[in-house]
Amino acid sequence: MAPFNPPEVVLDGFKERPESLTVQGTCFTLYIGTSTGNLHVYTVGDSPDHVAELLETKKSLCRRSIDQLAYIKDVNSLAVLSEAQVTLFPYPTYSPPTPLVKTKGALCFALHTGVEYSSIDAPGSSTPGTPAKGKGVPSVVTRLAVGCRRKIVLYSWQDGEPHDPKEFTLAHSPRAMVFVNGETLCWGHTPTDYAVTSLTTSTTVDVSTPIPTATSTGSVGGMGMGALSGLGSYMTLGLGAKAKPCVVSLNESEALIAKDNNGFIVGSEGKSSRSDNIDWPAPPDEIALVKPYVFAILPPGSVPTSQVDGLPATSPSTFIASPVVEIRSSISLSPVQTIPFPPSPLTVHAAAATHAVRLLTPSPSSKSPLFVVSTPTDRTAAANAGSSIWRFRIKPWNQQIDELVEGGSYAEALALLDTLDAALVADKERRQREIRGLQAVDNFKNAKYDEAINAFLELNINPTKVVALYPESISGRLSVPQDEWIPMFGGPKPKASEPPAAPPTASPPVGTSPKVGDRPGTPKSVESPPRAPTPQGSIRGVLKTGLESIVAAAKDDDAASIRSVRRPPKPDNFHRSIEVLMRYLSDRRPKIAGALAQFNITSAQSHEMPNLSTTSKEDLLNLPDAPLSALTPEQLIRFAQIVDTALFKSYLLVRPGLLGPLCRVGWCEVSEVEELLREREKFQEMIYLYNGRKMHDKALNLLRQLSGKENDVRDKLSPIVNYLQRLGPENLDQIFEHSKWAFEQDRDIAFEIFTSEEVELPKGPVADFLERLDPAICARYIEYLIAERGETSQEFHDRLAELYLRMTIAAKKRGDDAARKQTYEKLLHFIDTTEYYSADRLYGLLPSEDLFEAKAILLGRLGRHDAALEVYVYRLQDFLKAEEYCKRVHQPNSPTANVFLTLLRIYLQPGPSAPSASELLPPALELISRHSPRLDPVTTLQLLPPLVTAQDVRAFLLESLRAPVFDTRVVRNIYKAREEQIARRLMVLQSKRVRITDSRICPQCHKRLGGSVIAVHAPHGEVTHYQCREAFASKLKEIRG
Repeated sequence: MAPFNPPEVVLDGFKERPESLTVQGTCFTLYIGTSTGNLHVYTVGDSPDHVAELLETKKSLCRRSIDQLAYIKDVNSLAVLSEAQVTLFPYPTYSPPTPLVKTKGALCFALHTGVEYSSIDAPGSSTPGTPAKGKGVPSVVTRLAVGCRRKIVLYSWQDGEPHDPKEFTLAHSPRAMVFVNGETLCWGHTPTDYAVTSLTTSTTVDVSTPIPTATSTGSVGGMGMGALSGLGSYMTLGLGAKAKPCVVSLNESEALIAKDNNGFIVGSEGKSSRSDNIDWPAPPDEIALVKPYVFAILPPGSVPTSQVDGLPATSPSTFIASPVVEIRSSISLSPVQTIPFPPSPLTVHAAAATHAVRLLTPSPSSKSPLFVVSTPTDRTAAANAGSSIWRFRIKPWNQQIDELVEGGSYAEALALLDTLDAALVADKERRQREIRGLQAVDNFKNAKYDEAINAFLELNINPTKVVALYPESISGRLSVPQDEWIPMFGGPKPKASEPPAAPPTASPPVGTSPKVGDRPGTPKSVESPPRAPTPQGSIRGVLKTGLESIVAAAKDDDAASIRSVRRPPKPDNFHRSIEVLMRYLSDRRPKIAGALAQFNITSAQSHEMPNLSTTSKEDLLNLPDAPLSALTPEQLIRFAQIVDTALFKSYLLVRPGLLGPLCRVGWCEVSEVEELLREREKFQEMIYLYNGRKMHDKALNLLRQLSGKENDVRDKLSPIVNYLQRLGPENLDQIFEHSKWAFEQDRDIAFEIFTSEEVELPKGPVADFLERLDPAICARYIEYLIAERGETSQEFHDRLAELYLRMTIAAKKRGDDAARKQTYEKLLHFIDTTEYYSADRLYGLLPSEDLFEAKAILLGRLGRHDAALEVYVYRLQDFLKAEEYCKRVHQPNSPTANVFLTLLRIYLQPGPSAPSASELLPPALELISRHSPRLDPVTTLQLLPPLVTAQDVRAFLLESLRAPVFDTRVVRNIYKAREEQIARRLMVLQSKRVRITDSRICPQCHKRLGGSVIAVHAPHGEVTHYQCREAFASKLKEIRG
């Protein structure tokens, strides 16, 4: 990439000797100072074909040569270095001049202008050289540093107001000087010795640079022929004089110094700030800066012809005999453009230098075009043609960046963008993102997979583009050929291969615009692409002696023999790239899931979304490179499908053991991976995949295919049964369809489909399906519902009873007595033990001349006990079941308390359809004898026929007499008589009297009773003292005993 347009002549035939040059303003007012002290002022337009127009000439502005010029905007004056002193000439009158008296003995000067902030609290606290930190009042500060003999004099202006000059004493005299920033100066006093001076601390530090890793001759003796052929000519412009130090400021913290053929980047502390340095083929004559590019004039015969692009393979000489302007990037330090000077097709083929070249534009105008002065080395030619001033116009920044991108120099394009203000480049942030993406693609091409993937993640690149970088085994239909990767990421399309160029001729190439003075056009060789640094930084690195070549060849042979013995294994870039891709996809997957969760979308809904195959490849590649939070749900779904599909294929290649979880839950596109799984016989993973995407028909068909390999019925059906058991009500049709095949194989195993505890299916549709399949299976299913699930609804109880009834009737019609008996027993047991069915409805379905026992049970359920007993007695003639029925329904003090009496009445008073009375009398008498307590004696005796003897019912009669009612009546009367008897005796006893006189004596102690307490003894009324009662009672007991 050539950042500058071909140099153009803006002033031709300048007969005086230019010594200095500077530019003012955006209209490019050009000041030229000559060796005779004259000042020429020209105006130069911005258009390429604009010729410099002379505005005025100041004859004898100075008495001697004008060595340096600079325009100071703050004071609207031109600073002129002449006669070892700096003088300010006000613009545009240039009078009266203001000599800076302290600059006597001046050798050079440097200019710096910048905005600084002073403290709000102390407006005057910010002085030049010590800018205030942080926010404050902004002011424009201009500093003019003049290098004199062993000192630096500093002049400064703040918003146009001058400050007192300062002096800094030095150990040496500066001969070249630049501002690193507003506080630091970098200067050189010899071509190899430099120092850094701090204006705030007044300290000076010598610059220390590392020793070059490979030394260069750097001497004139090492150059090619013709290198010094012009040094004795009319105008040497100082080439034969003593060399001067070369130093330029790169930015606010770095400066470039030239030592021999090396260029070092130093910081404000006087130390190298970068590990890399510039390696010129020879010491440069002069250097200058047009940000961010460094210009260097290399002497004739120092640059090999191989460094200039566009030259034929065989050149007349090994080195270019003319001076060369080499342009390097100050960011990467690599050369970007090399131009033999003057730029003419004849120049590179000349046998000797025809012109001398100088850079006369000072560093403060680094934003302006660079002007180069060329002068013929021949005295006659110089006198007749004069000097020419060439202008280097930098290409627009966007064009430079585009050319860097087109050339694949993405790192340099990014570095250039970082140095530019956002106002200079349209949509700077977008361009940076785009170029970073292209750089990541380039890293991917060069097997720097981790760096590429890290950039893709940071830039939120569309996953489709990342997956498209991989072969079809990973990306499928999204795969993009390698030559289309760059356009896919927004880069330029690759150019069609061009036929080889014709050999160059001396005539200008077609399409080159003519220059001023009818000069020949500039060949394409001036726009050379970046070249590699010269080996070892010198001409000697290019030209090897015969001995060196032999030694190198021997070393190469030895190395080749070693390599043939032990060759390191080649890196497996494919698997490395897959591992890095899995890292990328694993990073994207949870983040995409989180973004979808904001819209209440989960992978469980993947089967409801459109398939990835419905979207074209172009639409997928055009999805935006944006943060996930800025995407729509539809775009996020596409990203999820792409990521999961690529991750699935990656796992399939390198980690097949991890496929299971990805199959169960995810957004993987089935159509792109199912055949891959089938080829590798990953049938279990296929089933997981189909199940996760609700493609149950495919999963079940695959299971049926695989079941053909099994011999055992259980092994054959278990996978299908287990799969169907996990399906929910939404898949009922599929369950029914595929369970038919299972029932055909084995009913018992297939029945397990509908008895699963994992999912509850709707009972009604299942029962309908099973009934269509076989009523017996349906009855079994309802039995399971009632027994295991606790089903109590009348619907299913009625249905089961009806199934039993229909199965019984059908078995009878078939003549299958065993099946009829088994089903009929189930019916009888069911209607006799449960209460959740409609008895009257079922009774209406029973046949009139069959199933009498079922009728009897149903009649009993309806409360018609007499009719039920008549069925037992008259139809079935099963007297034991009739008696058992009575036992089951009999409840004292309830409507069924007289059920035994009802049965007795049926026995003893038979109806028209009853058997003969003689057949019914024995069971009636047995009923009377066994259940007499439950029969009313009077009613029973009334029902007995006249011919029945007392002996036949003796037990009944005895039991009746011992009936609880009779016993209670007798006991009650006895108790009543006893109470009356006791009451009479008590009344007799209460009517007796005892008379106590003064002469009555106690029969026990034989003492007179008197007024003491007495006791009367029954039954004859003996009277004793109270204390003698016990002894007398004992005495009476002995006498009567």
